[in-house]
Amino acid sequence: MTNHSIRRPGRPYTGAGLLGAVGRARHLGLVLALVLLALVGLVTVPETFATTSNLVTVLALAATIGVITVGMTFVIIGGGIDLSVGAVMALASVWATTLATQSYGPVVMVICAVLVGTGAGLLSGFLISYGRMVPFIATLAMLVAARGLAERMSDRRTQLVQPGNSALVDLSSGRVLGLPPIVFVFAAVVVAGWVVLNRTTFGRRTYAVGGNPEAAKLAGIDVRRHTMLLYGLSGLCCGIAAVIIMARTTTGSSTHGDLYELDAIAAVIIGGTLLTGGRGTIGGSILGLLIFTLITNLFILNGLNTSDQLVAKGLIIVIAVLLQRRSLRSRT
Repeated sequence: MTNHSIRRPGRPYTGAGLLGAVGRARHLGLVLALVLLALVGLVTVPETFATTSNLVTVLALAATIGVITVGMTFVIIGGGIDLSVGAVMALASVWATTLATQSYGPVVMVICAVLVGTGAGLLSGFLISYGRMVPFIATLAMLVAARGLAERMSDRRTQLVQPGNSALVDLSSGRVLGLPPIVFVFAAVVVAGWVVLNRTTFGRRTYAVGGNPEAAKLAGIDVRRHTMLLYGLSGLCCGIAAVIIMARTTTGSSTHGDLYELDAIAAVIIGGTLLTGGRGTIGGSILGLLIFTLITNLFILNGLNTSDQLVAKGLIIVIAVLLQRRSLRSRT
């Protein structure tokens, strides 16, 4: 009998002992990677990299994808995958910026974005849990459908946030302790995600479902219901990210979130979360996100080609997955 088959439900890989030490070592490696990237920035573009405005730019860029990354972490730890996050975010932004929605004010716009994102996530989760669809196929279908619906609603036009709803834009243009409020929204989502994953029954069940669904079912966990809720949580994060991107760009558009699923999944993988589920941390995912964000920032500051940036990110994903496979073999 393999170790996988006797894993105790609800007990994450990231606990005490050897696996906990491995997780801490991985996090240390991610921190060192961030330091090296910062050194590259200081050497190549010292006049622009080490400035307050660039720091704010990096954090604002990280905020949008970062909120999505938190939801993606839950889904992947739970043994799933969500390819629809960018398209769902775009749909939520378009729905929230229609003239009909905007006429009710910024609070209703925020509620609309959150409800649309959560609803789309729950629908994907329902198809996967109760419709027995493979997560890859179900979320791919949601990606196509959400993007198409966003294009239909907006008639492929960019919808501007009306002047009367400037309170929404202030989330990005305003400053609290020198930082835009969207950074604090991002931080709040990260903290909430960490607490839910590490200090609640929902978090323990997420590890159990991703690590060994059959054992989790025998332990009395409603695996199908929990899986649907995980995708609902991912959709909720997409709705919050839609609010952030509306504040940053003052628009709602069907083109928002293009390839965001790539960055979110890559950040989670680099952060040490297993693609097969059952192991991962919010902290690792955020470190992986910051690495990707810094890479993007350095490419922009150095005037490098966007295509080269995508190639570099692709190589990083391949290396991260290969390291995961090697780490798993060394422990079996």
